[in-house]
Amino acid sequence: MAIQVTSLPDAEPRPRRVAIGSFDGVHVGHREVIADADTVLTFEPHPLSVIHPEAAPKLIMPFPVKRDVIEGLGVQELVVIPFDRDFSSIPPEEFINGILIDKLSADRVSVGENFRFGAKAKGTPEMLAERSEFETEIVPLVEAGGETVSSTRIRALVAAGDVEGAAVCLGAPFMLEGEVVSGDRRGRTLGFPTANIVPDDRYVYPGHGIYAAFANGRPAAVNVGVRPTFESGRGVLVETHIIDHDEDLYGRPLRIAFVERLRGEKRFAGTDELIAQMQRDVAEARDLCATFTRSK
Repeated sequence: MAIQVTSLPDAEPRPRRVAIGSFDGVHVGHREVIADADTVLTFEPHPLSVIHPEAAPKLIMPFPVKRDVIEGLGVQELVVIPFDRDFSSIPPEEFINGILIDKLSADRVSVGENFRFGAKAKGTPEMLAERSEFETEIVPLVEAGGETVSSTRIRALVAAGDVEGAAVCLGAPFMLEGEVVSGDRRGRTLGFPTANIVPDDRYVYPGHGIYAAFANGRPAAVNVGVRPTFESGRGVLVETHIIDHDEDLYGRPLRIAFVERLRGEKRFAGTDELIAQMQRDVAEARDLCATFTRSK
C-alpha cells in the first residue's frame, strides 16, 4: 500500500507512533529514528530556508525522493508541516500540545538527540521525554567510519564526488532527480546517446566526473560536468547514457542512483580518443552495476 501523504491541517487524530525531523537524505541516523514509527512528521520547505535563508543548505533530496525513500522503510503516513514564518513562532509547548497530542494523538514519539523544535529552537528531546501523554525515544547520533553521520557530512561527500562514502552514510546510493532537457545531441553522434539534466541549484549534486549509476533502474554511465573537450560554453550538465537502452526521455523525470565514481572529467585531444574512453567507461559501468548490491 502506498504511503499516505497528509498536510498537517488535514490530519485526522488517531493513535500514532511518530518520528519527527527534517530527514534530509533519510540517512542511517534518520532511519534509526524512523525505525518503529508508522508516521513521519516532517517540514516542507526546510525550516532554515524560512528562518535563515542565507544559511539554508543545498538539500540532499527533493521531496518526491524523500517521500519514496520513507515509504520504502514501511512508514504508513507522511505528515507534512507547511513551514512558514507563523509556524516558526509557535512555542515548544504549543507544538507538543496542539500538534503531537491534540492533532496527531501520538502515543509514541521518536527524535534524534540533536532535534530542536518550536520558537527559537527552544524545544528539546528532554522536554518531550517529560510528558506522560506519550512515550519518547531519544535516538543517539550514529557513526560511520569513525565520524558522526549528518546531512552536512553527506553534502560534502557528494560534492566531492565520493558517492560511495555518501552511500555508506545514507544506507543507499545517493539519488538525483530532474526533468530531461534537450542537449546538443553530440552524444548520439558519438554513439552514446544521453538523457540530460540541468542540476537544480537548490540541491547538491556530485562533483565533476564519470560515474556508474542506475537511471530509472537501468544500468548507466553518467557524466557530471561541462564537457571540456568541446568547449560548449554551457554550464554543468548531468548526461546519462543508459546502457543497452535507447529511449526518448525528453520532458520526463529521470532518477539517477549513483554507484561509484569511475574517473574525473578530462579534456581529450580528439573525438577518437574520447570515444575509446567512453567505451571503456561504459564497459566498467556495466560491470559495476551487474555486481552491485545494497550492502556493498
